[in-house]
Amino acid sequence: MTELCKDLVLLPLGGTGEIGMNLYLYGWGRQEDRRWLMVDCGVMFGDERTPGVEVILPDPAFIEERRGRLDAILVTHAHEDHIGAIPWLAWRLEAPVYATPFAAILIRQKLVEAGWEDEVELKEVTPGEKLTFGEMAVEYIPVTHSLPEPNSLAIFTPAGTVIHTGDFKIDESPVIPPEFSFGRLRELGDAGVEVLVCDSTNAGKEGRSPSETEVRQTLERLISEAPGRVAVTTFSSHVGRIKVISEAARAAGREVVVAGFAMRRVIEAAREVGLLNSGHSFLDEEAFGYLPREKVVLLCTGSQGEARAALSRIADDVHPRIALERGDMVIFSSFTIPGNEKAVGSVMNRLAALGVDVIVNSPELLVHTSGHPRREELGTYYDLVRPKRLVPMHGEMIHMLKHAEFARSRGIEDVLLPQDGRMMRIVPGPLEVVEEVRSGQLHVDGRLVVPGDKGPVRARRKLSFVGIVVISVALDSKGNVRGPAQIITEGLPEKTLEDEYFEDLLLDAADDALDQMSRARRRIDEAVIETLRLAVRRAAAAEWGKKPIVHVIVQRV
Repeated sequence: MTELCKDLVLLPLGGTGEIGMNLYLYGWGRQEDRRWLMVDCGVMFGDERTPGVEVILPDPAFIEERRGRLDAILVTHAHEDHIGAIPWLAWRLEAPVYATPFAAILIRQKLVEAGWEDEVELKEVTPGEKLTFGEMAVEYIPVTHSLPEPNSLAIFTPAGTVIHTGDFKIDESPVIPPEFSFGRLRELGDAGVEVLVCDSTNAGKEGRSPSETEVRQTLERLISEAPGRVAVTTFSSHVGRIKVISEAARAAGREVVVAGFAMRRVIEAAREVGLLNSGHSFLDEEAFGYLPREKVVLLCTGSQGEARAALSRIADDVHPRIALERGDMVIFSSFTIPGNEKAVGSVMNRLAALGVDVIVNSPELLVHTSGHPRREELGTYYDLVRPKRLVPMHGEMIHMLKHAEFARSRGIEDVLLPQDGRMMRIVPGPLEVVEEVRSGQLHVDGRLVVPGDKGPVRARRKLSFVGIVVISVALDSKGNVRGPAQIITEGLPEKTLEDEYFEDLLLDAADDALDQMSRARRRIDEAVIETLRLAVRRAAAAEWGKKPIVHVIVQRV
């Protein structure tokens, strides 16, 4: 009877309803003393909605308050949306981080850069290894994805087994190991799987994702037939794609020049784990200047339009060592992450203005394939493990809704859509929400981590729409005005429709409001501040149609 009081809950703090920021908590035990495992700890990247913020973290407050009961942080693979928050958060959680060798190398580099390498215990896991944490155990199960050593996790509890797929696709001819673990997943299905917590990113797409081998064939042809330089931009973590580009360049008698720190770092990590051997030669940026045009393949960062990445600087013709010209080719061997469309389109247009031939993925020219499963691959995974219940994860709401629809069409009736901050009982069944907890975002703002909802970004967004006005007035202790008001504006028009300077208009409004105040009220700073603030905002709205942010400084002299 005591055992029946225990259950397994799933609490996502990131990764459901968004692309990125993956952080999933599995808790086993009675409500008052559950032991926890964290699966992944990733970031999401900022956009125009988060001015000044490039990196967004999941808010770990719930598990930070329970860090004494957190046994491990388990990493499924090395993409930024799964490991990027570890340098910022892991030291606060005081739990060891488990990762396979390739991911461990990249995590260790991040910890060193952040200065937390001595504060976070990093443990390497062999793919296929089984770890035990009290009454829970976890097995790393190799799958295929778009980088080395991706894994599903089988989570074993006394009440049943749950499989967390991580990011995967089913590629039967991958260009780098591992191969997909059909046999082991079938064995787990034979033994019984209660719940599948499954990748939803491509759940609305029919068929299956093309193999990396098909992309290889297109890249080999483009590189061999190109008359000038060929630049290829892809995700820096995509070791399989890097390997294919290197081999295609060598077959065409070309050299590979690497531009971008992140790309070089991944290449070194891939060498360290034996995925790139001495036959894969990569030259530094300095080699670009002396190689003949027809001998160059440039491998560079910037597939998402990042302003400081190599490709963006090349498109602006401001890179110190690399330039492209008419007759050269740039291949975007990547997909555009939602939210980056404008930035990527801008880079493409700037390259086109230089006369560069821009190649993007299409059915006719397959230069990229997703690392996530379409419906046929989801169905294959279902058939292998035969889950009783299903929780869609890793995707925006539309992706998870499509996944739920597909699962029900395949006979899985008990499907529950997760949401960040909603704790779900998943074993024993049926699936149900049992609690709602604090969740949200933290922003990496420069070198600081600040709240996402009530932090400085909220004010910056408003400033970007309406600007700011600062009014300074000098009064004595009796409420007499001791000098003309001073004004500073940022982000406001220079002149009105009547060609009057906007600052003069607002100063007149402030002076008039001050004149109309009694001397007694002018002795009260708060009264002066609020009166002038409202007067200036009203004047701006009447002339401009917008109300700026207004700050009033009262100086007593």
